[in-house]
Amino acid sequence: MTTPALLPLSGRRIPTLSPGTSSFPHHRATLRLSEKFILLLILSAFITLCFGAFFFLPDNSKHKLWPTHSLHLSAPVLFPGADLTVEWCEDGKVREEEESLRDKIRADHERALQEAKEKLRKSREELQAEIQTEKNKLMEDLKKKDAGPKPLPPVPMPRVVGVSDGEPPEPDVKEKRDKIREMMKHAWDSYRQYGWGHNELKPLAKKGHSTNIFGNSQLGATIVDALDTLYIMGLHEEFKDGQEWIEQNLDFGVNAEVSVFEVNIRFIGGLLATYYLSGQEVFKMKAVQLAEKLLPAFNTPTGIPWAMVNLKSGVGRNWGWASAGSSILAEFGTLHMEFVHLTYLTGNPAYYQKVMHIRKLLAKMDRPNGLYPNYLNPRTGRWGQHHTSVGGLGDSFYEYLLKAWLMSDKTDTEARKTYDDAIEAIERHLIRKSNGGLTFIGEWKNGHLERKMGHLACFAGGMFALGADGSPDDKAGHYLQLGAEIAHTCHESYDRTVLKLGPEAFKFDSGLEAVAVRQNEKYYILRPEVIETYWYMWRFTHDPKYRQWGWEAAQAIDKYCRVSGGFSGVKDVYSSNPTYDDVQQSFFLAETLKYLYLLFSSDDLLPFESWVFNTEAHPLPVLHLGNITLPGSEPAQR
Repeated sequence: MTTPALLPLSGRRIPTLSPGTSSFPHHRATLRLSEKFILLLILSAFITLCFGAFFFLPDNSKHKLWPTHSLHLSAPVLFPGADLTVEWCEDGKVREEEESLRDKIRADHERALQEAKEKLRKSREELQAEIQTEKNKLMEDLKKKDAGPKPLPPVPMPRVVGVSDGEPPEPDVKEKRDKIREMMKHAWDSYRQYGWGHNELKPLAKKGHSTNIFGNSQLGATIVDALDTLYIMGLHEEFKDGQEWIEQNLDFGVNAEVSVFEVNIRFIGGLLATYYLSGQEVFKMKAVQLAEKLLPAFNTPTGIPWAMVNLKSGVGRNWGWASAGSSILAEFGTLHMEFVHLTYLTGNPAYYQKVMHIRKLLAKMDRPNGLYPNYLNPRTGRWGQHHTSVGGLGDSFYEYLLKAWLMSDKTDTEARKTYDDAIEAIERHLIRKSNGGLTFIGEWKNGHLERKMGHLACFAGGMFALGADGSPDDKAGHYLQLGAEIAHTCHESYDRTVLKLGPEAFKFDSGLEAVAVRQNEKYYILRPEVIETYWYMWRFTHDPKYRQWGWEAAQAIDKYCRVSGGFSGVKDVYSSNPTYDDVQQSFFLAETLKYLYLLFSSDDLLPFESWVFNTEAHPLPVLHLGNITLPGSEPAQR
């Protein structure tokens, strides 16, 4: 059998570049490119002819007895995407499908021979010119790829109101607000000086800091998390610095394993909020680029996402400590707000569909006592250990059910019904009054109520108030009162410490109420949840005590957490000589200081009618969709 020296030009393949390569590989091989290319063509021609010869062999099938059946063939190499079904007859003859396939291969074979002969007639210079042409084409393709993603489809910009100002008419309130603004500037300037580009700041060591939720990569978490706060406070120069860093340095192509939940609420939430507030396209584009990196986390048997995903490889896994490889309710249940906005802005239904799939899966599952356990196995679709909490591991799942309804302009009635049912079960099984009359939210563990409440659960006071309007059975007054009781309990947890800052968790048994017992629960890491509830309660009641309580907390933070290099958490709120943990959390700038600033602003700054805050305090506009239907969704029902 004679083989041609070369395949036709149209059939040859340019060497592909390895991931991350921006140009052709360095010339370290012993053969030059043109020689390699010719050898590759010869090899390709040889393989093609071998396959052709196989089909041209005499048909021996008639000498065999074949049962009548269908033979499923897949030909991914010769014919990508081909899916061929060939039926055999009892006498061994093939039907028209195989004959058609033979004809096609024979024609391809003849064409390959002819084009190879023409190739052999060309000079070395002509071949080199063709190779150079292919190289140039490849370089142009790479340039187009490096130019960035295609522009996103135009969509109506949601009506944004109250994105700045909000100056209070009272001079003393304005003075307090100015103080909060100064605290923000100190936190930002310290980060700018000592931790720029790092995820967070060590304010005592005066250097950058990162944790495993960011994969130990320099993604500038504090910059992304703080930008909308800077914008709202009118710190324009600081905002400009952050925007420039994001434009020039924020790269999601890093080999870093990150928390899907934390990256979603801090980065995607922060970028989307800043886009809506400022109108700068770069923030939208960066949010979409990052969101695409998170999608592989949903590649599980159930569609419940992994807790972590590698931004470069797309490989996901769960935390090792989470109940036999389970995913966590508060993590996979806190994606809805951001993902709905991603679908709205991009026209890509995948984001909306993935979060709705989670909701539908949960709706089908049995819930012990109507409660949602904190752990769900993404492989089996079964609950892990029966532990239910409105604090850590569960908190923002309930928050996002309510806020999905609010963000949809109150058209997502399914989300509202799910929220109401969940809160009814929580009130029945988890909410109690202490002997001293303090209302608290305990934790349900294997049929037993643990009379302990975490600082994280203190957000629920604001959630109950926010969800009061629209609650079933005319219970709006009841839930507003419940919110006030939770706010009071959480204030007591602050007031009963030496530093007037709340502990991480506090008990309601053995004669102790709203007090931390264990040493590892006495710390305060600049958390926002109590101040968050003060702000919601102020907006709904205008009771001056909420501003007073917020000011007490602000003064305590400024007195005991402020250091020359920023703000630090403290390890024991009951000690008059506290030691520092030396971390300025990004959420301190994103949430704690923002909620304080809003508490001392007028209500026309980010009004509830137009904005819904994600769980990291990033405001996203209400989508007044009207008759517009999100891609991949069913028409909204009012």
